[in-house]
Amino acid sequence: MSDPQDFNVDYLAHLARLALTPEEKTRFAAQLGDVLHHIERLSEVNVNAVEPTAHAFPVENVWDADVPRAGLSVADALRNAPAQRENMISVPKVIE
Repeated sequence: MSDPQDFNVDYLAHLARLALTPEEKTRFAAQLGDVLHHIERLSEVNVNAVEPTAHAFPVENVWDADVPRAGLSVADALRNAPAQRENMISVPKVIE
């Protein structure tokens, strides 16, 4: 891997659409260098026995069964409607 300090802060700031002062560039360069150093250390970890996975834990279907059941009554559905007309929620016109 390349030197963790080998990156262009101006280019990264441009990609992130950030206008950085010279002091911020110096501070962020040091912080990014620290982050890259820690990432580089991860390459030292032996992961040969670790099976590749997209999630840390098994992902199972968390949805309820698709079983039909009764919905809200008209009165319950309209209870908090700010305006209603003929058993419907009335909203302001948005298209002229």
